[in-house]
Amino acid sequence: MKARRRLQRPSETPQGADLLTRLYAHRGIQDPAQMDHALTGLAPTQSLSGVAAASALLHQALEEGWSILVVGDFDADGATSTALALRALRAMGAARVDYLVPNRFEYGYGLTPEIVAVAREREPRLLITVDNGISSLDGVAAAQAAGMKVLITDHHLPGQDLPPADALVNPNLPGDEFPSKSLAGVGVIFYVMAALRARLRTTDWFTRRGVAQPNLADLLDLVALGTVADVVPLDRNNRILVDQGLRRMRAGRAVPGIRALLEVAGRNPARVVASDVGFAVGPRLNAAGRMDDMSIGIECLLTDDPAQARTLAQTLDDLNRERREVEKDMQEQALITLETLLAEHPELTQWHGLCLYEPDWHQGVIGILASRIKDRVHRPVIAFARAEEGTLKGSARSIPGLHVRDTLEAIATRHPGLITRFGGHAMAAGLSLPEDHLEPFRQAFEDTVRETMDPRDLEGVIHSDGPLLDHELNLETAERLRAAGPWGQGFPEPLFDGVFHIRERRPLGDGRHLRLTLQPVDGSVRVNAVAFNIDPEEWPDGQEQVHLAYRLDANEFRGACTAQLVVEHVVLG
Repeated sequence: MKARRRLQRPSETPQGADLLTRLYAHRGIQDPAQMDHALTGLAPTQSLSGVAAASALLHQALEEGWSILVVGDFDADGATSTALALRALRAMGAARVDYLVPNRFEYGYGLTPEIVAVAREREPRLLITVDNGISSLDGVAAAQAAGMKVLITDHHLPGQDLPPADALVNPNLPGDEFPSKSLAGVGVIFYVMAALRARLRTTDWFTRRGVAQPNLADLLDLVALGTVADVVPLDRNNRILVDQGLRRMRAGRAVPGIRALLEVAGRNPARVVASDVGFAVGPRLNAAGRMDDMSIGIECLLTDDPAQARTLAQTLDDLNRERREVEKDMQEQALITLETLLAEHPELTQWHGLCLYEPDWHQGVIGILASRIKDRVHRPVIAFARAEEGTLKGSARSIPGLHVRDTLEAIATRHPGLITRFGGHAMAAGLSLPEDHLEPFRQAFEDTVRETMDPRDLEGVIHSDGPLLDHELNLETAERLRAAGPWGQGFPEPLFDGVFHIRERRPLGDGRHLRLTLQPVDGSVRVNAVAFNIDPEEWPDGQEQVHLAYRLDANEFRGACTAQLVVEHVVLG
């Protein structure tokens, strides 16, 4: 079962415009000012509802010397949010600030009453959640009953009821007028810290305490990493945050942990772009939360000792290698399971949403697994793993046309008690349910997805920016494209298509990849290309010509850069 994809080029392209103008127009940008990434273009701090109450609470905590505990999350957004909160609060004079991140295998997600019980042992006066908490009604109540104040900072979509926190900051709250609803968790806490610094200035805090005013822009490397790794849409506000963070990384001003993670990934910090952060740094940081304990990743981002950062980055790299092996085995198993199911129940090919489960799947890797299967079959997928006794945890990944968090809410409303907990975004969500609820949930998910989606949404579409001409297939164009971002979710990296003669081909690694020399059928230039994780059926022996969708990149090897096509899809006729 593999989705067939059709190619779609822009219906309108500015006539006579240069390449970048065309690419920006394809992404809805007509005014060049929208690609101005100066910090002055950021949405104002005060436009985010709740920051005034949050900064007042934090100000009181600093004035009265409260013990502050930051409760993070176990993914890259949560780790960067935690590190940013601690670095900013310490730089502004907080004397007693620490963090706690739930181990996903023991406590699950968010500020649960169980995590509050662990937090009480440290005797905090104030709890700050970062990248979580919007659905933690019981946890907030438990913390307040224990005498703690609670500040919730989050970006996930709220449910019908909000937690009774002392302050609550989330751009997706009802009535919030902040223009960027796609702010990541690390972006939310960055804005809260900016509001706190502004408040402290007005009260002469820094002079009274003899504390140098911190430049919070120095923390934008953390914001860029968390934003890209969380795959939130890069609207203009997020593009500014990411671009400014990348500039600091390229200038050698990133925290030692990010520099070390780039080093172990073999990336040149002076040339880093968003895709390096997304595909090299983010997965290594996430590996801590998936395979072990996210505290390893947070410590890597907190240390100012380069030697310790390198040691921690190497540990994260080792965890990432372990994660890849586990993921590879699970993906093979999932595909076998899927094909077996389809052989026994051919009617499943008509299903709009898939739920997959194997008892021995690793709980930390099901999100990646769901994403891989979703890419293959182009329909919403939920992968389940066994959690505590009698309970399953699921990770959902969706496609355009289905808001998966809203789908789970609709199921929970129609079938009370079927799902124990859920939360997330439009394209990704998590849930838990009793194991014996799996089959009724599978049917409820299919019914709801089928009602919601247009069947045309299940047709995979390759959105191409069109062909590149002979004189554009070179290193100069590749470098222009790298510099024209940041590209990412919602602002996709340019993808081109063309028909090529295959002049040379040889396998790479274990044969799953190909190194190619290609020549456009209507051109004379020859260009190197690479295709990863190929489907052998799309690359038969003796093939002389192929229609490809590809990215043009600058490949750096042993200090030399050359133009290279990175094959994303073979376009079927």
